[in-house]
Amino acid sequence: MTLSAHTLTLVALIAIGLSLLAIGFVVFAGAPGGREPASVPTGDDAVGSLLGKIERLEQAVRALHGTDRRQQFQIEGSVRRVALLRYDAFEDVGGRLSFSCAMLDEHGTGVVLTSINGRQETRVYAKPVAVGTSTYNLSAEEEEAIRQAMTEDHEAAEAR
Repeated sequence: MTLSAHTLTLVALIAIGLSLLAIGFVVFAGAPGGREPASVPTGDDAVGSLLGKIERLEQAVRALHGTDRRQQFQIEGSVRRVALLRYDAFEDVGGRLSFSCAMLDEHGTGVVLTSINGRQETRVYAKPVAVGTSTYNLSAEEEEAIRQAMTEDHEAAEAR
């Protein structure tokens, strides 16, 4: 989540307004019993206090913005695009027990796992994927799983 300049300005203005409200309450409410409180900030002290609070709020907003950028980077590197393609690898074996599963990040980097199920054995292959392609030879099913993973997420995001 990235905060725009407009949002940051709005947060700062709200903080200023709340600080002025608090100062007004302290100055005009007075102490219980009609006595003046011992340490009521006045004039330059009140302004200095407000400026200090605003500076702390600005630092907090900058820290949150930095955290947001780091989290966005981590999110983009996580597995977000997944597609599973089931098929019959051999004509004499039915049930669509073989599969290729692409698990990719936002940039199309990740892995494609393939399980080929036969009558006597099952073989599993893992091939690295970078930007939607692999240095290993890909089967048509693996390529289709990668293509689906790359397009499904975009179509789902556009539907939102």
